[in-house]
Amino acid sequence: MSSNETFDLAGPAGRLEAILMLPDQPPQAAAVVCHAHPLQGGVMHFKVVFRAAKALQAENVAALRFNFRGVGRSEGVHDEGRGEQEDVRAGLDELSRRFPGLPLLAGGFSFGSVMALRAGCADARARAVFALGFPMQMVTDPSFLDTCARPRLFVQGANDEFGPGPALRDLVARLPEPKQAVIVPDADHFFSGHLEEMQEAVRAWAATRPWETR
Repeated sequence: MSSNETFDLAGPAGRLEAILMLPDQPPQAAAVVCHAHPLQGGVMHFKVVFRAAKALQAENVAALRFNFRGVGRSEGVHDEGRGEQEDVRAGLDELSRRFPGLPLLAGGFSFGSVMALRAGCADARARAVFALGFPMQMVTDPSFLDTCARPRLFVQGANDEFGPGPALRDLVARLPEPKQAVIVPDADHFFSGHLEEMQEAVRAWAATRPWETR
């Protein structure tokens, strides 16, 4: 049966507080799922992050949530998105150690989606990446996405105040394949009242086993 394990993993700035959600069956892949901005209350227990991890778990993907440096019991201090990318890589290191040979994924919500995409697109171990509530207005230079050939999923609220659905769709349209954009009607940045739709989008994507796409 599915289970959760709470532990600390070794991060570049010290201890990182983490939770690993294991599926019912032996995992077919493993994913890092990152939370929203640490200076705006983001933690690994955010509903969007938890729901995304549950969606992956339902498709036999082990899901690792963790608190970025300086959040909760995690050591270190906020590093304006630089060190946080190293924290994502530390999560990938942990998954590589626990699940040798399994394909890895990297994704997250809001600030965490940017960190996951930046780290995941630069790390050959990450076979697919996903972004929930990608904060377009906070990303001054999204050109790093132009050269990312990993399978990518973007799930965005149509009324996301940091990147409305139509603008996100336009951004994704110019990116190389393989890619998928899911716009959740009437949803805001936090998918308030629409968490089920967001969770189902992640589950359906994971069900296609995007890590096998070449």
